[in-house]
Amino acid sequence: MRASAIPDPTLRRFALKTHDGKRGNLEGAAAFAAFVRPVSRHDAVRALVAYQAIFDYLDTLAEQPSNDPIANGRRLNRALLAAIAPDEPHVDYYAHRRQADDGGYLRALIETCRTALTALPSFAAIVKPMRQATERIVVYQSLNHGDGDGRHETFDRWARSVGEAYAQLRWWETGAAAGSTLDLFALIAAAADPVLEPSVAEELRAAYFPWVGALHSLLDSLADYEEDEGAGRRGLINYYGSPEEAADRIATITTEAMSRVGRLPGDPRHTLIVTAMASFYLCDLSMSSPYARLAAPAVLEAMGHLAGPTMLILNTRRAVGRTADRLAGHSSLRRALQRDRRQMPASRPHRS
Repeated sequence: MRASAIPDPTLRRFALKTHDGKRGNLEGAAAFAAFVRPVSRHDAVRALVAYQAIFDYLDTLAEQPSNDPIANGRRLNRALLAAIAPDEPHVDYYAHRRQADDGGYLRALIETCRTALTALPSFAAIVKPMRQATERIVVYQSLNHGDGDGRHETFDRWARSVGEAYAQLRWWETGAAAGSTLDLFALIAAAADPVLEPSVAEELRAAYFPWVGALHSLLDSLADYEEDEGAGRRGLINYYGSPEEAADRIATITTEAMSRVGRLPGDPRHTLIVTAMASFYLCDLSMSSPYARLAAPAVLEAMGHLAGPTMLILNTRRAVGRTADRLAGHSSLRRALQRDRRQMPASRPHRS
């Protein structure tokens, strides 16, 4: 793994932590390639996974203390723009960090994404909406962690301005949508179609943003609620006045998101993807939170008949994964004990 070869120990630790802790995000990104033509599936998977890997790595770095978190976030996340634009010049992405020697790790991810994207037959048809989506993501990622004093006034002002165009959503819900990568991933998968028209790409983008994006980011915040509370961090869920209000709004957003993707032409691939995304987060919720206890059943009901089978598959997979992890842990322990026994000096008989 290239992350393990990063020279700077701090950057190496964060890169490895991101790989281990956010593997599910990479799988979720790759899922968009499930319906891609086999001839283009390899390139689609490489583009999707590389972009998500960049996003997660930069998100981890942006969460770390900084003298100017907003400037640090903006500079780091310019890598996301470089990843989708082959002609975008590289900058010093670590300009606001003391640690900067990643051994070319970030640029390698960027080049992987660029190469895979430009190999997709309809890359040209998604350039404009993909750029728009990424620019939103960059701003969101730069402002979402707050300023150096833990305030979020800059994020709030920006989200209010974005929300003016979407009266059916609360302003923070539209701000949340701007941080989602799902419309971008849907566009990347669509670019594998050799006859994709720009108008179809725009229709796809409009189905995902803002409704699917809002659902994605709010469920992510819901899953992180207890961790954020413990760390004293503001989450998107905190903008709601009560757990009841949050559950009602997220259910409403779920209903509209499912309706929007359900009207897209072709087979129900987008409905399946959105259902799987929501189910992934619901499986990860801690029901000790009143927000989760109220929101989870409301979202399940709003998703409709696909929710039950999807939740069953994901819960079964998680159970199998936990069993495999325990068996791997037992095997590692046995090997360690055997190694220790071999290294112990031979016992000598006691002499009286």
